[in-house]
Amino acid sequence: MAFPERRIVDMLLTTLFFAGVCAAIYFARRIILIFAFAVLFAYLINPAVKFLQRHSLFFRNLRAPAVVEVYLAFMIVIAVAGYELAPSLARNTVMAIDEVPSLLEGLSTGDIATQLREKYDWSEEQESRLRAFLARHRENIQDLVRSVDHFLADSAQWLGSALLIPVLAIFFLRDGEHIADMLIRLFFSSRRRPKLYALANELHVMLTEYIRAQVLLCGFSFLFYLSAMILLRFPHAFALGMLGGLLEFLPALGWITTFAAIVGVGVVNHLHWIWMAVLLGLWRVMQDYFLAPRVMGSHLKIHPLAAIFALLVGAELGGIVGIYLAVPLMASLRVILRGRPEERLEPSSQALASVERPRFTESTY
Repeated sequence: MAFPERRIVDMLLTTLFFAGVCAAIYFARRIILIFAFAVLFAYLINPAVKFLQRHSLFFRNLRAPAVVEVYLAFMIVIAVAGYELAPSLARNTVMAIDEVPSLLEGLSTGDIATQLREKYDWSEEQESRLRAFLARHRENIQDLVRSVDHFLADSAQWLGSALLIPVLAIFFLRDGEHIADMLIRLFFSSRRRPKLYALANELHVMLTEYIRAQVLLCGFSFLFYLSAMILLRFPHAFALGMLGGLLEFLPALGWITTFAAIVGVGVVNHLHWIWMAVLLGLWRVMQDYFLAPRVMGSHLKIHPLAAIFALLVGAELGGIVGIYLAVPLMASLRVILRGRPEERLEPSSQALASVERPRFTESTY
């Protein structure tokens, strides 16, 4: 008997290969995540591309020109919005930069209690209780400030990488079906391809429903932000509400940015920013533990409790990215596992011939 045995060698080589693949995925995780978000961004704007593809005046039924037209339209909208809002936003940003250091200093020293007493006519007892509370938690407040600085630095790196997402999405919008077909043909035999085509179509439908749910949640956030700012008479209510709705696509980072922008405008303009912060906090709890699980569960056919579990596990394992990808990953796993019993059956030649290739460019919201 030869030593080592062929079976043991095969097991060792398979284990080493699997470990190597896992290591490669870990070291290339940032690039892989950028491509994953590019796919989701392609699903987001795919309905607009399909609409122009069908109704374009110059390039009807042509995919690539429709993609170019959508990107040009987005650039025009962003340019017009920037031209209209840039002066006032720049002015408020400069004022916020000047105010925030003094606000943080007031939190650390407790002087903010005096400022709140003068603004809201508090009693001396209320001021002293707030000052004592801030004094007891001074170290925690300073740690929070350092954590925010670290978070903003990491967010800046991610935002820099995020600029690649719209560029990569162009290729998925134009050639998504061809890319999927090429990958299936490259890695799987002809006998297994029909099953993979069917599975790819199911995953395509699932991702479309996931993006539809995200758009619905963004609409709810926009309506809440707009109503709250109109109620408390905040300036730039529509622009900030639209910003908050769009940033809802970014997990954690999006609502933190919205919270900072809206509360910062309140601080700069000496409005009721404390009440606004309370309302935003309550909305975040309601969004994360009531609306999002039910909307995601309804569109992805998973139980709301399973959606909450996926979000919590994703936050624990992957942080911001884990929160965003947890629900679609769970829904994808459900689709894959649901198809496994069917794969054990031997399909007939007629059934294999009836399965279509993935049609990633044919769905709309």
